Formats: sequence, C-alpha cells, structure tokens
Amino acid sequence: MRRIAFLTSLVLLVASLAVFGARADEIEVRDARLRATEEGLVLDADFSFELTPRLADVVANGVPIYFRVDFELTRSRWYWFDETTAVRRLQLRLSYHALSRQYRLSTGLLQQNFATLEEALNVLKRVRNWLVVERSVSLSGDYEASVRMRHDVSLLPKPFQLSALTARDLHLDSSWYRFTVRALEQAPAPVESRDLQGAPLR
Repeated sequence: MRRIAFLTSLVLLVASLAVFGARADEIEVRDARLRATEEGLVLDADFSFELTPRLADVVANGVPIYFRVDFELTRSRWYWFDETTAVRRLQLRLSYHALSRQYRLSTGLLQQNFATLEEALNVLKRVRNWLVVERSVSLSGDYEASVRMRHDVSLLPKPFQLSALTARDLHLDSSWYRFTVRALEQAPAPVESRDLQGAPLR
C-alpha cells in the first residue's frame, strides 16, 4: 500500500514538473525605456512573439483576444519596504471583422484597422508613448522600472477559459523585464503624435 502511495506521489511530482517546464516564456521583451515629455514619463517597449496557431484561429473566427501590458516603477529604501511610485496597466484588444475582412487593434477609444494579422501584430508588439507616470508625481534619485506583456486568458469566452486550464496553446506571456533608471527626473519634451502607433496611451 505504501509502495502504491509512493509511486502515485512520484507520478504527480513528475507531472507537476512537466507542467512547470511547459510554462516557458513565449513573449520576449526586447527593449524598454522611459522618456520625459510635457505630460510626464512615457514608456516605449518592443516585444517579440508569434501567435500560436490556435490563437490565430480563435481571432480569425471572430473571437477577440486581449493583451495586457503591466508597468511598475519602484525605489529601494534601506530602512523599509521598497516604495512603489507607479503601477499602470494597458489593455490591447485584437479582433477580426469578417464583413470588412480586416483585423482591428484597439486600446481605449483608439483603434486602427489592418489588412493582415501580421500588420496588426507588428503594431501590437511596439508600445509607444504610453504615459506611465503623470507629471504631477515628484521624482528624485534612482528607480527600478519593470514591464511585462501577457495574453489575458481571463477575458476569453468561458469555454476557452476552461480549455486554457490544460491547453498551453492559449497562453502567451513574458517574464518581468527590469531596468534601472538613474537620476530620474520629470522634464518637458515635444508633444507626441496622436495616431494609434504614436498616441499617448493611458
């Protein structure tokens, strides 16, 4: 009996390790940087990934998918917990419209249409002029900035959410990309353009 229990535990352990091994990052954060503008600090970030064949089919069949970009700005304090200066979230919606045969990428009130999925993804992978720290926030010293992107499975229709519990081909995510920003200060800069690819994203 003990032998059976031991073998069962061993099988469960191996299975759990296999699951964790399958959770390899599928989105790469290639670059991220902060810039000062008249409105505050904006983030430019470049991501690299491809949709899984199943996700591409989901979109092509008219089901929108959502990507989420998370940003955090923190400052170390030797005498206490780290100070969290800013936490921001950006949602990008990718959909396909059969009548117009176009892909649509939208965030907030901004949206743009594309003839192909590749064109839409090329824009989705390049976050530009995202306002992450308002000008009213007082900054001084060195900070650590962190950014990541992931496909938000929780916004899929319920049947897909259930399938995502065991199917890795519905998941896309990155690790946190961290970089140090030294002597960070707010400073004015030229006003940015206002289209989807270059609009300040809030």
